Amino acid sequence: MHQLENFEITHKKQRRFQWLSALALAALTLTTSLALAQTPDAGLPGKGIKVQALQSPIAEETFQTMLVDRALEKLGYEPQPIKEVEYPTAHIAIANGDATYLAVHWDPLHQDYYENAGGDAKLLRTGQYAGPAAQGYMIDKATAEKYRITNIDQLRDPAIAKLFDHDGDGKADLTGCNPGWGCEAMIENHMDAYKLRATVTHVQGSYSALIADTIGRYQRGEPVLYYTWTPYWVSGVLVPGKDVVWLQVPFSSNPQKANTRLEDGSDYGFSVNTTRIVVNRAWAEKNPAAVKLFEVMRLPIADINAQNERMRNGESTQADIARHTAGWIKFHQQQFDGWIAQALAAAKS
Repeated sequence: MHQLENFEITHKKQRRFQWLSALALAALTLTTSLALAQTPDAGLPGKGIKVQALQSPIAEETFQTMLVDRALEKLGYEPQPIKEVEYPTAHIAIANGDATYLAVHWDPLHQDYYENAGGDAKLLRTGQYAGPAAQGYMIDKATAEKYRITNIDQLRDPAIAKLFDHDGDGKADLTGCNPGWGCEAMIENHMDAYKLRATVTHVQGSYSALIADTIGRYQRGEPVLYYTWTPYWVSGVLVPGKDVVWLQVPFSSNPQKANTRLEDGSDYGFSVNTTRIVVNRAWAEKNPAAVKLFEVMRLPIADINAQNERMRNGESTQADIARHTAGWIKFHQQQFDGWIAQALAAAKS
């Protein structure tokens, strides 16, 4: 069984946990989150220290970032409103001290952004906040089975590529990745490495709009070809193994020269990533409590997927996400309190 398929099976096993969490979240109100934002005690390590979080324009990252902010508040820090910037800019801003941290750094996908911003000399990459996170290319299962398509290399065949042509130019239209996300560089590398330029178009723009069109085509019974990642709500709508299937690649090829082949021999072209927290190194050296917090925080992929699906279903305002965050904390209070206790202990050592 392929390793990425195991992620999906694990996801299914966690669905019961998700709906239990969802029921708990739905029962809560904003008063819970307001209660969490009480005036910090004067003895807390973060008393009087402002914290500036950054995130990409992907709205679904707000939950992950807001949870870190809420934990920092319990240590006395004063989180400022989250700012949205593209990943490369975020790494540079944090390295320069213009912001404090980024909660959604994909390791190893964002390695170049990390190094270009100064690397370990200016930044600290810590913890294993969420993961493993999978990504790759998918097509609808019906087309895959009818034409026995298992590898993206098969799209070099003009007849196969034409199955996914939606604009009439004879080339497959691959719903791709926004510039600045990191995944677009990997896709562009693959386009050359696998000699797909003549038969495949990497369609870029607003991913949310493009994937909405892709889902619409699938629902009309048309073949679809797209890039996606987990955690993200797309795989809750187009379910891997049921509605769509992963495509393998003929060999590993990426800018970092990493081997993307999995232990079972399959290769989906992208390394399995872990979401880590990147923080300004100079700030980190002065704030051991915050660093310890970043090291110990864990957020299950299933929980991120569940919250993202709530956003897709209309609960997407800042107040909604604050309510989801407060609900998650309430439902995992003992775990959350454990993070705070470890962070406080680090401040005293």
